[in-house]
Amino acid sequence: MKSAPKYSRLTSDERRAALEEAALVCMARGGILEFTIDKVCREAGVSRGLITHHFQTKDGLLAAVYANMYRKSMAAMNAPRPGMSPIAAMIEASFSAEMFSRDVLNIWLTLWGETANNPVLQDEHRRQYAQYRADVTTALVEAAQGRVVDCDALAQQLICLIDGLGLQHCIEPALMPPEQAKAACYAFLTPYLGPLQP
Repeated sequence: MKSAPKYSRLTSDERRAALEEAALVCMARGGILEFTIDKVCREAGVSRGLITHHFQTKDGLLAAVYANMYRKSMAAMNAPRPGMSPIAAMIEASFSAEMFSRDVLNIWLTLWGETANNPVLQDEHRRQYAQYRADVTTALVEAAQGRVVDCDALAQQLICLIDGLGLQHCIEPALMPPEQAKAACYAFLTPYLGPLQP
């Protein structure tokens, strides 16, 4: 009987995902200074050529990482929570341990800082943010239950509030714990939608 091979060959999608995860580890560890091709390759245990093969350029990898973060965030935010409205579930997810950790916030800060000056990342941001805003708007329309509310504008404001609370938590966690951040979001929405807090 033959023994199983020690190593399995990754598919193209698996290798791409592994490189994205390695890039996220580097960003969490040291921001944009740690996001170099050499450091990502070292973290993933691969050669530089694989970055070119899968992403063409460093900016291509950066855009893929940005999309990766949005996919994870939106999967968590759109996951149903029993007994909660979709918008309350989004707020709870936004400040969960999974999404409101120092590592995750450090990655977002790194990506946001690069977006201001990187056209490739700006394009990716527009695509991802448009879907995020649409999802939040849909959840707000359901919560409005016929009230006259500009849910698209409210979604934009709520997203800004969530981002700002995350930034404050990253700078000084003790001054913006998760429960306080969630309470701020519910308080902001109450005049428009009525009580939401679970």
